[in-house]
Order: sequence, then structure tokens, then C-alpha cells
Amino acid sequence: MQATLATIYPWLKAGHIIFMVFWMAGLFVLPRQMLYCVSAAPGSPEEALWADRMGKLRGIILTPSIVVVWVLGLALATAIGAWDQGWFHAKLTLGVAMSGFHGYLAAQSKKMARGARPLSERQLRMWGELPAILMILIVVLVVIKPF
Repeated sequence: MQATLATIYPWLKAGHIIFMVFWMAGLFVLPRQMLYCVSAAPGSPEEALWADRMGKLRGIILTPSIVVVWVLGLALATAIGAWDQGWFHAKLTLGVAMSGFHGYLAAQSKKMARGARPLSERQLRMWGELPAILMILIVVLVVIKPF
């Protein structure tokens, strides 16, 4: 199995990077859409529009992307034997944190689509920065492999 994965390694890596970019784009856009929803009057057509957009973002970009990123990422780890390397454990931990953030945002956006306002504008602006911080740390771990 590892030999087969090593043969298709460049394709696995390309796919992983492509879908990571899609996933990150979605994680950057969703808090912004949530901000627009928060500022819309409850029950208004504008709120319904943003709720629909958030649902489409989750269903078309975020959910498929996270699944593909994890499947290809685990295949890559197996292909290069990364399971016993310290940098990979740190990357995996940050990937789990990013996935948890994804789940949290998805749950909050669903509440917003039902008319609730679980997060303030300030909270959404602050939460919107987290994916960038995690992405920077993950990329440094993958490229530099500091340990």
C-alpha cells in the first residue's frame, strides 16, 4: 500500500494543497458572511439571503473540502511515513484544531440561519483571524520541519 501511495505522491500532494486552499478560503469567508447576517434585521429578506449563502458555502465548499483534505492528508502521511515525526504530530494537532474551528463556525452559522445571534460582530471579527494563524503555523511545520 505504501509503495502505491509513494507512486502517486505528487498527485496526492497537489490535491491536498488544492483542497486546503478551498477549505481555507471557506473558513475566511464564512465569518464575513456571518457578520453580514448579524447586521441584517432578524426575519428580513437580507438575513434569509445571507443564511442561504452560508448554507451553500458550507455544503458546496467547506464540507467537501475538509473531507478531501483529511483523506489526502492521511494518505500523504502514510506515503512518506510521517507518523513517527514530531513536526507531523504538531501539524496533526493544529489540523484537528482547525477542524474543530470549522465545526464550531458551521454550528454557529446554522444557529444564525435560524435567527439566533450567538456571536457578536466583535467576536466574529476576532474569530475570522484564527484560520490565518493556524495556517501559518501549519505551513511552517510542513516546510521547515523544525523537529
